[in-house]
Amino acid sequence: MTPTAPTAPTSLDPLRFPLTGRRLIEASAGTGKTFAIAALYLRLVLGHGQDETGFSRALTPPEILVVTFTDAATKELRDRIRARLAQAATYFRADPPGPDADELLQKLRADYPPERWGACARKLQLAAEWMDEAAVSTIHGWCNRMLREHAFDSDSLFTQRLETDQDELLAEVVRDYWRSFMYPLDPPGARQVIDWWASPEALQGDLKNLLSHVDMLPAVAAPAAAASPRS
Repeated sequence: MTPTAPTAPTSLDPLRFPLTGRRLIEASAGTGKTFAIAALYLRLVLGHGQDETGFSRALTPPEILVVTFTDAATKELRDRIRARLAQAATYFRADPPGPDADELLQKLRADYPPERWGACARKLQLAAEWMDEAAVSTIHGWCNRMLREHAFDSDSLFTQRLETDQDELLAEVVRDYWRSFMYPLDPPGARQVIDWWASPEALQGDLKNLLSHVDMLPAVAAPAAAASPRS
């Protein structure tokens, strides 16, 4: 059986991006991920694109799940979405904008007839005021909440401790790496590594300061693909 060829990547258009099914957005650091998430959030709140790429109905903040990695990123994302909702609400209430207006909001408003702008503004403003109850959390926080709320279905403990300190987990990974790559070295190679890091703990200390910059690392080349099976 011949494998299906992968779909070629396309540029992201937040106002036409399908909001149903499984979709993947790939982006490097600083390329506007939060901007894109906020734009998709606006569309879900408005019920935008129901006939083509949108959801079947307008959603409220508690019905939209947004997850990220850290508590700090969660707070920033919640605040950015709230500000974007309020900005969009003002945009739908205001007079036609000038040439320096927000292009995305201008296109979004143009998708609705003027007689619906007031209703759209009310939806957006209500969503902005509702953001304190929005489902925006860390990945581990959301998983912990689901296990707690569905303890019987998941066969999990009623009392669990959420481990947010990653130091011990990092230490275990570093020790595994040390055993896998340090022990097989010949004596000259081992001495060279020891000059840099005398122990796994020393290596962990240097790595810990670099984890927040992992997005800046170059992409790792993919392994060679296996031969395709014959059809």
